[in-house]
Order: sequence, then structure tokens, then C-alpha cells
Amino acid sequence: MTVINLNMNASRASEIETRLVSLSEIESVLTSNYMVKGWLDRNCLSMLYGPSNAGKTFVALDIAMHIAAGKPWRGLRVNGGPVLYIAAEGGAGIRNRLAAIKRDRPELAAAPFTLLPVGLDLHGQGDAMAVCEIMPDADPALVVIDTLARSMGVGDENTAKDAAMFVRNCDLIREATGAHVMVIHHTGKDEDRGARGSSALRAAVDNEIQVTADWEIISRKQRDQEPPEPLHFKLRAVVLGCDEDGDPVTSAVVDVAEPPKPERKPLKGKNEVAMQALYDALRDHGETKSGNLYPSNRKVVHVDCWREACDAHGLTTGVSDSAARTAFMRAKTKLMDMDEVREFGGYVWRVQDDD
Repeated sequence: MTVINLNMNASRASEIETRLVSLSEIESVLTSNYMVKGWLDRNCLSMLYGPSNAGKTFVALDIAMHIAAGKPWRGLRVNGGPVLYIAAEGGAGIRNRLAAIKRDRPELAAAPFTLLPVGLDLHGQGDAMAVCEIMPDADPALVVIDTLARSMGVGDENTAKDAAMFVRNCDLIREATGAHVMVIHHTGKDEDRGARGSSALRAAVDNEIQVTADWEIISRKQRDQEPPEPLHFKLRAVVLGCDEDGDPVTSAVVDVAEPPKPERKPLKGKNEVAMQALYDALRDHGETKSGNLYPSNRKVVHVDCWREACDAHGLTTGVSDSAARTAFMRAKTKLMDMDEVREFGGYVWRVQDDD
């Protein structure tokens, strides 16, 4: 027979009852709880992931140092504070990366940032509680765990039960300290499938950031808002000094980069034939049209001239006028969808300059 402790249950019920909120009391919450506006919220759990050698630790350090210094990151408002960075894959590499930031960004050099270069076991509860006890600052803004794989102890990141235990210990740190906890993780063999391991990890996080092999920073998950537009970065070498043999010792810092220009795919098949016909039509019958709706820096040609050139190039093997007209319309529509050709008032022109 099960014995129920009514006094204990009544105490818990009273505690829960104080959290009840009636609909009439609910109003809009207009204050923002951001740490990095649009990307990371305070007192939440996030995951920053990417393939090996994609620069994810450089990006994580860049974000963390700006949070510690309370300085805008990528022009975004930062509600910062002290940072504890747990580098389970520590060593000279992580120290040199931080030294490079201090050397290159002196405005961040005095930030309340503490490095803990040890591996933790966050599969069990002991290390999570130890972190809370040795927290170097009373009100930390951010705790970074780099990486998940080196902080799972005997746990298996692919098992939902073990992943849930890891998340529970991250939440223990978050709830005990009030800090945002960011976990650095890897992708699997297929980068497009996201972070490796149990889906319980992704389900648990409030914010998810992907660092790609193409040096893109992408917000993949925002709990309560639309993800921001992707950002781009590049790594720039910083010389720290010379080693015992006189050879330079370098690390790198993260710089802002412009989005790469989209690559034009080469035209094939009937699209290539139709474009060659347009070249010829523009060469033989091209003219300059006045007005804001026509390009001022290139010639245009009447669409009938283009169609006649397509017939001459053998765009279709059909013998009927209907077949030729259909083939031309399909090619024209496709090239316009690809933003290779534009049309107005019965005239067409090429969008791209001559190669």
C-alpha cells in the first residue's frame, strides 16, 4: 500500500498555486531578455555547432568576448556580463586564440572573462554542481561548454536518455547561476543534417547557431522570434611572437566578411541555344531605348527578332509553327526565371554583362 505524505503534497501544491496566472492578468511583455539582440537570450540554453576546422571555436570566442566586455557584436546590442569559458579541448591553442583577441582588440582585453581549460563530466551531476560552486563571478552572463563530446563523460550523445541527462546538468548550471549556457558541438558527416547526436539536444535548446564550412554564421533556431539573416566572417592571422627557434607563432581573429557573390551556373541545352540566339539578335538588330524602364548601359532587341534567331539556331526540331512558338516561350520563361533575361514593352535584353 502506498503511503502519501499529505503535508508534503500540500506544501508543493501551495507553491505551485502561487504561480497561477488568470487570463485577465496577462498583458503583452514588451521588455526584451536579450544577451545578443536577435541571436541569444539571457538565462537560456543554446548550441553552436559546425564541422571540424570551420572556425566554430573562433566564432564562439568572438561572441563570448564581446558579451564579457559588453560591447556590440556585429553592430548588435549586447546585454553582457562575466563569462566562464570551459575549454575541454584546451591547451595552447585556446590560450593563443584569446591572446590574439587581446592583442588585436584592446577594447576587449580587460573583459571579465575566465578560462577553465579542463574536461568535465556533465553526464553525472557532480561536475555541474562543482562548476556552480567555483563560479568566479557572482552574476555570470554566459557559461560556454566547449565541446559537448568532451563533456559527456561515459554518456552517449546519440542516446536520448544520456542527452537528456546532459541537458539537465546544463540547466542545473543555468538555474543556479542565472547564466546563459552555450554548448559547442560538431556536425555529423552530412553538414546539412545539423548537429550530430540525439534530437533531444536540439529540442532542448532555445537558440541554435550553425557555423558552416563556407564561413557563414546562421541562426537555425529562435524559441520566440524569427531567426535573423545569416552573417559571414573570415579569419585573419595575428602574429603573437616567436618560439624558441625564432619562428613566428600565430593565431587568428574573426573579421566581418561580405556575403559571397552567387555563382552563375553555366547554361545548358535549349537555354544555351536560346541565349546564343539572343547574342546574335542583339548584335544584328540591337538598339538603345530611352526611358527609365529600359537599361541605359546595354542594347535591347524586339522579342520577334529573338524568336527568329532561335528558329535559325534550331531551338526546336518540331516542324510546325506551334512547336517553335512553344519551345521559344519555354526558353524565354526559363531564362527570365534565372534572371538572365528581362523583357518590357516587347523588347528583351541580357541582365549580365558580356563575359
